[in-house]
Parts: sequence; structure tokens; C-alpha cells
Amino acid sequence: MPTRSAPRKGLRLFLDDAQQEAWLDGASLPDGERPEQSLELRFKFAGRVEKLRRLPQADDVLDILAVYAATALPVPRLTERFFWSVSCLPSTDKTLARVNASWMELFALQPGGDGLRARFVLHLSDFTSDGSATPEQLDLELLERLAGGGVTHHFWKADTFVVKVQGAGAIRSFLADPDGLHAIRRFNLTHLNRGRNAYQASHCYSLADVMLGDDGATG
Repeated sequence: MPTRSAPRKGLRLFLDDAQQEAWLDGASLPDGERPEQSLELRFKFAGRVEKLRRLPQADDVLDILAVYAATALPVPRLTERFFWSVSCLPSTDKTLARVNASWMELFALQPGGDGLRARFVLHLSDFTSDGSATPEQLDLELLERLAGGGVTHHFWKADTFVVKVQGAGAIRSFLADPDGLHAIRRFNLTHLNRGRNAYQASHCYSLADVMLGDDGATG
């Protein structure tokens, strides 16, 4: 009997494997329309963005999130909320904004005095000298080059580790470097393909408006 293929889920509902590989290697992909929005959710978190805008890091946070959406998420408009989400958390002293997919944090921006630092969750194997998930093989020179030296890290589990980058300029450099961006995209594809986003209820549409270039939207 013919083998029944597994049902598509996650990002594969929108992009096949060839399109995903092409995007991973730098190809541009056409996006679509944003899904229908929850007005209740939009107004629930709208005030948080206004509070974020009053912080000294606000301009960098908004700009970096827009860059992240444009470069690190393959079809961000089509997949908004249901496959990735952004939380706005300006009242905490640990995280200002966080991007999630499936059950995983992908990226977070945190206060560092009046400055900014970022937390990237990535595949360790993108940063080892032999392509393995072996902590002893971590290429520290590569990691420091990507962030101009302002970087720390800790190992998490299996092929996952956390990289913290200090300073808005260093964060932008990490996102712009081909090696850094490839690693970010590969990790994000892994989790965008796992299925629906578990953090839909904390999605901040007003912050997503900025990320997706719709900052004139109501709320």
C-alpha cells in the first residue's frame, strides 16, 4: 500500500521545503495579508506600546524588531500570531519585548541601564567548529566577531544555546552578518515548523504593527 504522507503543519502550510531552503540561503519570498485580528487582544495590550515608547531604549527596540521581522521571519504577515507572536513587556526589568514560535522563545530585547541587550536562542551546531552540538567545540572567535565582542552565552539543552548581545549597534551587527542571520533563520525555521504558536494570547498587535510596517493602524 502507498505510504500516507504526514499532514502539513506549521510553516509548511505556507512554504514547501524548497522555498524554506531558498529563504534560508537569502532568497526573498512574497508575503501575504495579515490574518483576521482579535480586537479584544489588540486593545488589551495597546497601552503597553505607549509605555514602551516612553522608555530611553524605545527607538532602538522598535527599529530592531522591524529589522528582525523583515529578515528573520520568512513570511511574517501571513504567519502573524498563529505561528509567531510578539509580547510587549515594558513594566518588567528583565524583558521589553519577546518573539515566540511554537513553545519556544526566539528572540528577546532587554534593558541594560539606558541601553539595550538582546537574547537570541539558537542552534549550537551553527557555532561549533565541526558542526556538532558539542559545547567543547564552540567557536568563540566566530561568536565574538558576530557581535563585536559584546557577547556572552550559556548552553541550554541538546542543540540549543542562548547568546546575549550587549548594545544596539552590536545587535544590529549580529542580525546583519550573513553567518549570524543564517543561524537565526535556521533556528526559527525549526520552531515555526513545529505547529501552532502557544503564545497567541500574549500577542501585541500594536507592536506587530511596527514590526510589519503598519504602524498607522488603530491601537
